[in-house]
Amino acid sequence: MPTSRTGRPPTPRAPRRPAAPRPARADGVLGLYSRARKGWDRPLTAYYLILGGSLLITVLGLVMVYSASQITALQMSLPGSYFFRKQLLAAGIGTGLLFAASRMPVRLHRALAYPILAAAVFLMALVQVPGIGVSVNGNQNWISLGGSFQIQPSEFGKLALVLWGADLLARKQDRKLLNQWKHMLVPLVPAAFMLLGLIMIGGDMGTAIILTAILFGLLWLAGAPTRLFAGVLSIAAVLGLILIKTSPNRMARLQCLGATEPQSGPVDCWQAVHGIYALASGGIFGSGLGASVEKWGQLPEAHTDFIFAVTGEELGLAGTLSVLALFAALGYAGIRVAGRTEDPFVRYAAGGVTTWITAQAVINIGAVLGLLPIAGVPLPLFSYGGSALLPTMFAIGLLIAFARQDPAARMALAMRQPRFGRKRGAGGAGSGRSPRRWNTMRRRASAARSSGER
Repeated sequence: MPTSRTGRPPTPRAPRRPAAPRPARADGVLGLYSRARKGWDRPLTAYYLILGGSLLITVLGLVMVYSASQITALQMSLPGSYFFRKQLLAAGIGTGLLFAASRMPVRLHRALAYPILAAAVFLMALVQVPGIGVSVNGNQNWISLGGSFQIQPSEFGKLALVLWGADLLARKQDRKLLNQWKHMLVPLVPAAFMLLGLIMIGGDMGTAIILTAILFGLLWLAGAPTRLFAGVLSIAAVLGLILIKTSPNRMARLQCLGATEPQSGPVDCWQAVHGIYALASGGIFGSGLGASVEKWGQLPEAHTDFIFAVTGEELGLAGTLSVLALFAALGYAGIRVAGRTEDPFVRYAAGGVTTWITAQAVINIGAVLGLLPIAGVPLPLFSYGGSALLPTMFAIGLLIAFARQDPAARMALAMRQPRFGRKRGAGGAGSGRSPRRWNTMRRRASAARSSGER
């Protein structure tokens, strides 16, 4: 019998178990689809989509604002980066608002609903005071803050309606009052009509359309019956037709649908047609960043309402489809947050914000494509305008906060830790706290050995 070097008989080792066969890995399209679906169903998918999508849209918007606004700034005898610097300042402030809103608890969001509504109504009424309100492009919807800074209170009215309407409907649902039509409509619809009236006094039809879409989104989420929903929609449609018929400017915009020549009969469709020219000349990959031709005085509002046309000309079909994909991902994530929560306030607020951003993006892009009348609304997070950017980024912060409130997402965030270094709050060798174990292949291999193996 063989002996070891010490003269002792060797210790017999247990026979090695055969390795378990690995499951067959699905290859091809089905395997890729299965892995993508598993990743899509993870708890933090909505959180990453909202955070990443909104930041990508904002950064790309800053780049396009800089490119589209240079010629306009130079024509006004201003530095070429004038509008970009103002937008960058607004984006910095908006990032702070986004971070603050994403860290606020839901009860604080509900507590802010009434103060934000009161402030929005006060500022929207202040717009109509002579000497305070400022008219821009025929719309009396601005307040001068001194110098070149102005604020449009109607943009904050969207955020006010979302928060206040969500809090109102959530409290009524808790009391089981939403099965009565009078509690569903009052005071939500009268308050929304008050905001719409203040906006329409200044002549801003585009913002009024967005506010109406938010109202319908809240009623839909509250479970309004079809006849009630259709009744409110009919009233809004009749009022909209009256406002369009009584305004030659709005009638002219409606007649420019499908126009292919700048002068279509008695109507001047210069802006709509040159937006189509910009998109058509971009091709697949565009003419290059900064190489747009239409922004040289041919396309009005190139850095605001028609920035999507400049994007199509400089970045081509690939750039415009990327923007559309980012907005689609943002809309899907908002719907997912609203659909997976048990909190009625979170459901109404997330649905209202998603309706707001999606409807505004559809109206802006549809106008650039010539499919909808030009409503004069900016592309959310993308177009130039601090008054539109600040409340929108706060609303994105709301969605992020709601995505973090999901129990599965909260657990996943709690389990997520840095891959390297020590745990948070862990001291050094003399602090008495155990340092963090390194997440490496060596540690995993050591843990896999049996206790008697050296």
